[in-house]
Amino acid sequence: MIHRALTRQTGRARARRAPRMVLALAAMAALLGIDLPDTAVAPPEGVTAQAVPDRTADRVGALFAGGLDGGHFCTAAVVRSAGRDVIATAAHCLDHPEVTVFAPGYRDGRAPFGLWKLLDVHVAPGWIDDEDPDEDIAFATVAPLDGGKAAIEDVVGGFPVAPEQPDDVSVTVLGYPSTEEAPLRCANGTSMFSETQRRIECPDLSGGTSGSPWLVNGALAGVLGGYEGGGTVPDVSYSAVVGDQALELYREAAVPAG
Repeated sequence: MIHRALTRQTGRARARRAPRMVLALAAMAALLGIDLPDTAVAPPEGVTAQAVPDRTADRVGALFAGGLDGGHFCTAAVVRSAGRDVIATAAHCLDHPEVTVFAPGYRDGRAPFGLWKLLDVHVAPGWIDDEDPDEDIAFATVAPLDGGKAAIEDVVGGFPVAPEQPDDVSVTVLGYPSTEEAPLRCANGTSMFSETQRRIECPDLSGGTSGSPWLVNGALAGVLGGYEGGGTVPDVSYSAVVGDQALELYREAAVPAG
């Protein structure tokens, strides 16, 4: 599941001024506080099954190399943002953002909500320099691959980000194994593998599920990644805790200065 991450921060003004920071913080508070629905039909906890098509699954998609013929290798999810154009995934999934495309709601060879190219990519310096597993979360802005003007959040909606969670919180994971043509879903309680890594037991979350959102009450609390690229066996997976660095990356992507 491990790829080396690159970063690209083009087209965003970097200057920060006090009045704009106040507005940005207010906007972030709104983005972090919105509740959205969970999947309506669910298997028992600890059981992995194909996710039913619904509003939650529509916001999760597969990352492809170039297009649908390139094969999908990771998973990403749309998150709330001021520009309505941000996805979250694992940093190790963004090796070649210039040729990576996102297909939300991908199923059975079809991209019902179109293909989206990656624009600005926000990856932590700790990942770029040392592949620090605690920094294995990234955000990117996207735009229609066909040159259209739509915003992805207006098409499928987006998950708020929920950084602070109890150690044993139950999460729902949705992701695309590279051998599957539809997303899988599993919900279970979690435990802390370390102070910075969360662990879940869910079968069949194999290669390709890196970047899968970990959802708590319809909000993103992590992505599959972190320790050993998300884990070396398909039955136990990991997520880096969403800490200050991840929140800073999210803020840069979701509420850009300028």
